[in-house]
Amino acid sequence: MPAADLDLITDAVRRAGEIATGFSGKDTRTWDKADGAGPVTEADLAVNAALEESLRGARPGYGWLSEESEDDPARLSCESVFVIDPIDGTRSFIEGSRTWAHSVAVVDRGRVTAGAIYLPLRDKLYTAALGQGAFCNGDPLRVSAQGDLALAEILATKPVMDPKHWHAPPAFQRAHRPSLAYRLGLVAEARFDAMLTLRPSWEWDIAAGALIVTEAGGLCTDRRGAPLLFNNAHPSLDGVIAAGQALHTALGDALTPPA
Repeated sequence: MPAADLDLITDAVRRAGEIATGFSGKDTRTWDKADGAGPVTEADLAVNAALEESLRGARPGYGWLSEESEDDPARLSCESVFVIDPIDGTRSFIEGSRTWAHSVAVVDRGRVTAGAIYLPLRDKLYTAALGQGAFCNGDPLRVSAQGDLALAEILATKPVMDPKHWHAPPAFQRAHRPSLAYRLGLVAEARFDAMLTLRPSWEWDIAAGALIVTEAGGLCTDRRGAPLLFNNAHPSLDGVIAAGQALHTALGDALTPPA
């Protein structure tokens, strides 16, 4: 059923883009979540409500995990679960930047089977279904073949460069984009050679992009190199390394084991 689910979530993220762009960035009502969890806007909640209505209406037996919904433990007993970030890059949305995305995935027994990431203001739609390849706006994707860490251009935040994380000071060129989902899409698109985060990462930021990277021929693991499994009781992952196979190995070898 991955192809049917992909059609469903692709339509859903396009509709999400129509809703979100109806709000006006800096003029959108905004507030801070509890416990320093970051900002949320009325656009996030409007997109979340529309996605839940359309997706759960079409697949009532699927569980639901979204950044902007109260977590329901009932999802843990569902074979299939929607994993949603209504707006990934909310701060960018508030600032009026174009670099924010809608991210929707279907997870079946821990494994992502369909994923869609849409950046409406950049007109970029990344999609993948398990075993059927990855695409951006319909064009097939393939990850970079770069295997030399010293020549690589890698999406990472500044804290990743701290020498404590590396056997030797990292020599690669660092770049950054605020949306984790978009970073994964850019790796699948071979516009960057890898994406690396060493912090705990929420499943909704990663799920769709992880499939898109692997369907583009790359590897996407946690920071220790272990496979990513989704729909966990606590929905976070131990960092993420996404790259072509040779560069993924080079990154794993260069990183010091976490304490």
